[in-house]
Amino acid sequence: MIQHFFWVALGGAMGAVLRYGVTVGVAHYWEKPFPLATWVVNLTGCFLIGFLVSVLGKTGAGETMRFLVIVGFLGSLTTFSTFSLETVALWEAGQGGVALLNALGSVVLGVLCVWGGVQLARLVGG
Repeated sequence: MIQHFFWVALGGAMGAVLRYGVTVGVAHYWEKPFPLATWVVNLTGCFLIGFLVSVLGKTGAGETMRFLVIVGFLGSLTTFSTFSLETVALWEAGQGGVALLNALGSVVLGVLCVWGGVQLARLVGG
C-alpha cells in the first residue's frame, strides 16, 4: 500500500513539471489572452488517459503503471482528464443523464465557485 503513494508522488512530480514546461513553452510562442497552454495539457491528458486506460487494461499492466501513469502523472498533468474519463464511463454505462449532469455541473459550478472565492477574497480585503 505505501508503495502506491511513492508511485503516485513520482508520477505526480513528472506531470507537474511537464505541465509547467508546457505552460512556459506555449507562453513563449503564444501571446494572446486565450489560455492555450491549459487547452494543450487538458486535451493531451484526455487523449492519453483514454488511450492508456484502454491499453493498460488490455495488456494486463500492473498496479504500478496505473498508479505511476494514470493516477500520478496524468492526475498531476490535468485533473480534467480524470473528470473526462469519469464522464465517458458514466455515458458508456448507460448513465447519460448523470454524465451530462457531471459535465455541465462541474464546469458551471466550478466557474461559480472560483467567482465566489474571488468575491470573498475581495470582501475580506484580498
